[in-house]
Amino acid sequence: MIRILFICHGNICRSPAAEMVMNQIIKMRHLQAFAASSATTREEIGNDIYPPMARELRRRGILIKPHCARQTVPADYDAYDLIIGMDQENREDLFHIFGGDPRHKISLLLSWCNEARDVSDPWYTRDFAGALDDIEKGCAALAEAIEMKMVK
Repeated sequence: MIRILFICHGNICRSPAAEMVMNQIIKMRHLQAFAASSATTREEIGNDIYPPMARELRRRGILIKPHCARQTVPADYDAYDLIIGMDQENREDLFHIFGGDPRHKISLLLSWCNEARDVSDPWYTRDFAGALDDIEKGCAALAEAIEMKMVK
């Protein structure tokens, strides 16, 4: 079972969207994996997914499950096999939270589809559709890597 943790700044837009997209892909492809999400900050702890992101997920037929934003904690490093940030700032915050990355678990979502760029934060850009396009692309590439046994 591959345990995946998606990370963004507040855990109300990008990372819960990635969690929901990935869990739907996992179910459809019968993968031995599960996904969760968390934040690098405490700003949104306890909050549900941001309504404009929820609307975009629903529009695309992605199942939305109850969500409660939480902050990433040091114990998450041992609890998950893959820790995937949405942007470079998240990645740097994760190195700080975990005290490094000795087992090379941390990556950026779009690196799974060989793109060296961030998933833009729709909280600021207001482009929820564009962010979700990137999330779906990254999750599809990650699922393919899992299917091809490129991830253990």
